[in-house]
Amino acid sequence: MKFGTFITSVKPERISAHVRRAEELGYESAWIGEHLIMPVRSASKYPYSADGGFPAPLDVPFNDPMLALAYAAALTSKIRLATGIFVVPMRNALATAKAVASLDVLSGGRVIFGVGVGWWAEEFALVGASFNDRALRTREYIELMKELWTKDEPAYHGKTIALEGARFYPKPIQKPYPPIVVGGVSELALKRAVRYGDGWYGIAKSHDDARGLIDRLRALERAAGRVKPVEITLSLRTGKPLTLDDMRRLKQAGVDRALVGLPVRSLTEDELARFRDDIINRL
Repeated sequence: MKFGTFITSVKPERISAHVRRAEELGYESAWIGEHLIMPVRSASKYPYSADGGFPAPLDVPFNDPMLALAYAAALTSKIRLATGIFVVPMRNALATAKAVASLDVLSGGRVIFGVGVGWWAEEFALVGASFNDRALRTREYIELMKELWTKDEPAYHGKTIALEGARFYPKPIQKPYPPIVVGGVSELALKRAVRYGDGWYGIAKSHDDARGLIDRLRALERAAGRVKPVEITLSLRTGKPLTLDDMRRLKQAGVDRALVGLPVRSLTEDELARFRDDIINRL
């Protein structure tokens, strides 16, 4: 089982210390969450908390994920660099495709493109993006990106976006393109992972929760006749420190990559070392 950590600091010296230490300790990937803007008044419910409240103050800073990961890429040579999760339908699809391809080239082929449709309606409104058709636009944007990343003369005609008569470079180093990891725990999110994802990123509050999500994902794979299994990335958030038993149970459940820390609070360098020594090395 692989292990990933989160980048949460916006300060360059802290990002540098964190990703370099994580790479040195053997962590496979560094993930970064994002929000373009934080609505002051909101009726939307955060899907991963019991009360629906966002688990961070509204003044918590979020760096642009592509810029932060590009900075991390320049400081490292092995650790994979992941968006977790990039809200695809809030941005221009061509600009996103360019950023992902550029980051993959600059990092030497280390990008994991974690994607989601988004949940915060008020954030969509503030940036002037449509909320109701976000799932359709996400699928079509990703289909277009795959064309841009793999074809000399990409062409795509969808309901929400179309393109032809153009060239697009650079192409990503990873072939055919960086792995696409679909985030979310709803039935529709699991179906998206099976339909167009290379992997799935889920959040579970308990082992029963994790097992249920994984079982459902595998059932959807079988129903769709998918040959290559979806790679499973899981963030277990029980409200307690993760233990060796937790990791053993996740591995037994079929988790390929476990994320440690939280998108709004990463482990310190000392905590990363202790987790490596006490859990990863004993797994």
